[in-house]
Amino acid sequence: MVDHPYPFTPITLDECIKFGFNKCDIIFVTGDTYIDSPFIGVALLSRLLESKGYRVGIIPQPDLNDLKDISRLGEPRLFWAVTAGNIDSMLANYTALLKKRRSDDLTPGGINNKRPDRATIVYTNLIKRAFKNTVPIIIGGVEASTRRIAHYDFWDDKIRRSILFDSKADLLIYGMAEKAILQVADLLNEIQDNYVDNETEKHLKEQKEKSKKNFDERFIEKISKINGICYIDKQKPKDYIELPSFEEVIKDKDLFAKSQLIFFDYINKSEIDLKDKLKPLVQRHNDRFLIHNPPMKQLNQKELDQIYELGFNHDAHPLLKKKGVILALDTIPFSITSHRGCFGGCNFCSIAIHQGKKVVSRSIESITKEIIGFTKLKYFKGVIRDVGGPTANMFEVKCKKFDFAGSCSRQSCLFPSPCEFLQIDHINYLNLLSKIKKLPFIKKVFVASGIRYDLILLDKKNGKSFLRHFIKDFTSGQFKVAPEHTEDKVLKLMGKPPFNLLGKFLDFYKSILDNEKKDNKSRYSKYISFYLIAAYPGCKMEDMANMKNKLDKYDFIENSQVQVFTPLPLTYAALQYYLEKDPNTKEKLYVEKNLKKKKEQKDIIFL
Repeated sequence: MVDHPYPFTPITLDECIKFGFNKCDIIFVTGDTYIDSPFIGVALLSRLLESKGYRVGIIPQPDLNDLKDISRLGEPRLFWAVTAGNIDSMLANYTALLKKRRSDDLTPGGINNKRPDRATIVYTNLIKRAFKNTVPIIIGGVEASTRRIAHYDFWDDKIRRSILFDSKADLLIYGMAEKAILQVADLLNEIQDNYVDNETEKHLKEQKEKSKKNFDERFIEKISKINGICYIDKQKPKDYIELPSFEEVIKDKDLFAKSQLIFFDYINKSEIDLKDKLKPLVQRHNDRFLIHNPPMKQLNQKELDQIYELGFNHDAHPLLKKKGVILALDTIPFSITSHRGCFGGCNFCSIAIHQGKKVVSRSIESITKEIIGFTKLKYFKGVIRDVGGPTANMFEVKCKKFDFAGSCSRQSCLFPSPCEFLQIDHINYLNLLSKIKKLPFIKKVFVASGIRYDLILLDKKNGKSFLRHFIKDFTSGQFKVAPEHTEDKVLKLMGKPPFNLLGKFLDFYKSILDNEKKDNKSRYSKYISFYLIAAYPGCKMEDMANMKNKLDKYDFIENSQVQVFTPLPLTYAALQYYLEKDPNTKEKLYVEKNLKKKKEQKDIIFL
């Protein structure tokens, strides 16, 4: 039994020196604390780069008032990798009612005082203050990915430029970055060949200036061949798809809608066209162009397995734990990612924009191997906290079309009706959970990720059996689902199934609980809890009142969570909110924008 089987990626120069180097190839700067877990993007990418021989350092939550902190590892040889963290910094810092969040699960001590607003922009500028004419700065993560073209920003209530222009970074990697960051690292390693460690200081400065000039010229030429990235150029590529310019979309809502709809269509059908050669997107910003290269091809199962088997400590760096309790350590360690991607296509969600709609699942062998590794850690108590992904029961759900076409232009495979090519079967997910449960030293296996109840109903063969086993063995007191609403007109705008499906599911769920109650002669032991949204575009106070009346009829629904709708950048819902109409049908929508009335919509559920 061990505490930490793997060395943590260095966060101090002393640690670098202990590993045998005093200059990093790549330095990550992040708005999160450093937890060595595959759930943390920086940790995952650091392990990947280290496995390829690169020397990596991490600066978590740098002090904005002391340049010594951002300078503590020196300047990297190849590039800076900047991210706001696992969540958009504005979403992390403010509620939907624009109140400052007091707590932060990914900050030691739990107080939300380390992550700046618009962290990607702030960190990039911080680096440039500390290091003049520095090596390239590459931005990524959810904040950069969902702000990569001109987008509506709820917190400013206006259209903002691509974050690549606002941050003045050199490059943006969007989506899941493993393949792209390796290609970029290899490219920069190739063209940054004029740095010599043993040169005199004066000669080194001359070499650096010369190298920077050569780099700028060669970088644009070579970077244009890498998918999954955005960059800025003074000219357009030879072949492209042009979006309305930033200057046009800030003046004309219809042109903004056009730019967004072109973008949505582009990312939805990209898997098809990657087989040929998808053209890049181009969007003019003043006298320069944002060049949005086609998406990087998603990892396949073998590649996904390899990434998650790199080896992690499932704990925060010891130096950071000394600064205070890290609340995320209650949930992140000993949770398993079983798959990536989501084909649900909910209009308010940004997962497909970042991860893609194609679901890629890990092998059962890889997952069990990761869990067996947990059992060797002293602080593992035998409880697996989660086995899932963006939607837990999409594990191993396949589409026949992926085999011959790659994808299709549908945003959702489930709405407005389930796609005929979907192969929905819960048996593989149930087998996975059952196998984990039987592993040595495993006491409990829970699923905290969301469950799509409509998938259970669509699985005529194994759906009901799965639900019975799931409630009995893998639910920790409450079964959580996310219907989001009960009114069909709102559900349609959300891209969610109609209420009659939820009613069927609740009737079936109740029959399972009634049988359990009959057998045990006691109260229900497994209640159901809902995630609901108030003040969504098209939702009025009477719609929330109707929702309350419908849900109050079920006595086994408890502790439902209601959140006020937040328009996330580059989502269809943000477009509905900004336009105050449906972008496709042009139907005018009632959109509640008064903060007090938004709260009233939420509060009515609890009266």
